[in-house]
Amino acid sequence: MVVKAVMDRVFIRLDKKEVSVGGIILPESIESPRTIGVVESVGEEVRGVKVGDRVLFHVFDELPTYDEDVVVVREASVLGVFEERDV
Repeated sequence: MVVKAVMDRVFIRLDKKEVSVGGIILPESIESPRTIGVVESVGEEVRGVKVGDRVLFHVFDELPTYDEDVVVVREASVLGVFEERDV
């Protein structure tokens, strides 16, 4: 399910938690909040990011959504967009 964002909101699917081969969530991945993810939906007022961008955002500005791995933030909370570089 994807929700259409409105105004200056950005829906972000968080990067996966680190899980062992046996399916156990590793403690190190729980201690630090997840602040990187992929944009799933942007509101009509958003100009700096687009769907599919991998972004870094301010952790304390996020709100939970319909899915524990998706958060919503205002565009101003997006701190940067990762760029793919040819290596």
